[in-house]
Amino acid sequence: MIDTHTHLYSEEFDEDFSEMLQRALKKGVTEFYLPAIDSESHEKMLQLETDFPNQIFAMMGLHPCYVKPETWEKELEIVENYLNQRSFPAIGEIGIDLYWDKTTLDIQIKAFEKQIDMAIRYDVPIVIHTRESFDETFEVLERKKHPKLRGIFHCFSGNLEQAKHAIDLNFLLGIGGVVTFKNGKIDQFLHEIPLEEIVLETDSPYLAPVPHRGKRNESSYLDLVVGKLVDIYKKDFSEIDRITSENAKKIFN
Repeated sequence: MIDTHTHLYSEEFDEDFSEMLQRALKKGVTEFYLPAIDSESHEKMLQLETDFPNQIFAMMGLHPCYVKPETWEKELEIVENYLNQRSFPAIGEIGIDLYWDKTTLDIQIKAFEKQIDMAIRYDVPIVIHTRESFDETFEVLERKKHPKLRGIFHCFSGNLEQAKHAIDLNFLLGIGGVVTFKNGKIDQFLHEIPLEEIVLETDSPYLAPVPHRGKRNESSYLDLVVGKLVDIYKKDFSEIDRITSENAKKIFN
């Protein structure tokens, strides 16, 4: 299994990181993709990649919740400097979040657009964070349409129409713990989305799947997500693992 979105550098893993990673490896998680948040976490994130070069892969980008009026332009300079120095599997996580702060929408859009431009320029996918902002996110993506623009809608929680719109725009759907929630809703239509259009993720330490909901999430719980997909797609575990892993490797090149 491939966890396409996990914050392994989170301080919530500081006390038992080795044990947590071993649990995931024993469950069959072979690769971990780490989304960037802002420059304060870069060093810790990149050190994990250095320590585990065959398993852990860092992205680069500025999370929409960290787009602040006084720092966002400087943060994007840092992102671009990294992109100039080396390759990354994706620019992420980037996008628009209107759950925590609606007042920064204008600069969130600007930061999102600038990072899309970088992705096109460097020919890498983007990993999109969208919370209470599907309309705004789609407006940006339609405006910035380009043959090289592709990626993942991280933690997809929209409806069937939005899922199809994302796929039409050359994006995969990141499916994690939400698919196991009774009120998650995506389990009601996901069978209408081909397995070739989804990737697995945990977003750990957040959004732990049932029966761990409300507690710290970790990459070893990815098997619970696959278990739910077994029920939805009526395919066996290994087949879902194989297809979603191929999808992840293809998008991350």
